[in-house]
Amino acid sequence: MRFRTLAALLLTLSVGVAIAQDASSAGRSGGGPRGGMWSEGRGTVGTVTAIAADHFTIKTELGETYTIHFSVNTRIVKQVPGRGRGPRQAEGGERTPPVAIKATDIQVGDAIAAGGEVDAAAKSVGAVMIMLIDPESARQMRAMEANYGKTWLMGRVTAVNELRVTLEGGPDKAAHTFVADENTTFRKRREPITLADIQVGDRLRVEGAVKDGTFVATTVSVMGLPPGGEHGPGNGPPPQ
Repeated sequence: MRFRTLAALLLTLSVGVAIAQDASSAGRSGGGPRGGMWSEGRGTVGTVTAIAADHFTIKTELGETYTIHFSVNTRIVKQVPGRGRGPRQAEGGERTPPVAIKATDIQVGDAIAAGGEVDAAAKSVGAVMIMLIDPESARQMRAMEANYGKTWLMGRVTAVNELRVTLEGGPDKAAHTFVADENTTFRKRREPITLADIQVGDRLRVEGAVKDGTFVATTVSVMGLPPGGEHGPGNGPPPQ
């Protein structure tokens, strides 16, 4: 799987492109999460295990149970199936937005992404938006998480020791190490860089494979700063 595809799938892990954009707009007006990237501690994704009049109970891919609270002010939508993990890209380059649905359209067993105010201690989300993820995207999302640490990594650099780099983050929010070799390529904003340019604190996306128990990187990309800058909300737990 190409690195670009992994990055696109990761957006579904977080929430989906269109929903993130709408959440960003809501945040600027004071009605929702700021920055729009719910991967930065502003939401969660999981499978619905129970339904009530004002909340869903979900189980995340890490096995955690979260309560997703919603109200009449929560926007509830359905992802449009198609290529890409956010809204489908039309021929003219325009994105097809998600379709508005009712809470009753979501059933036990469905995969949903919820964005809003997260209470990590209570394991709950006060949802500004909820997106029903189409089954194919949900399947790919779960397959991608299963491959974390096997074919890809993502997180914040905590140490650089010669050819070995340690990251903290990803779906398991744990420390992972990769090594670079003569075949590893490095990029930052599409520009080529070298391993020497990688610094502690950088946020990386890495594609590669495990060889003899060691993750060997083929492609390493430095990601931009999270919303809010270096000390913004994205610099709490590392990215998902």
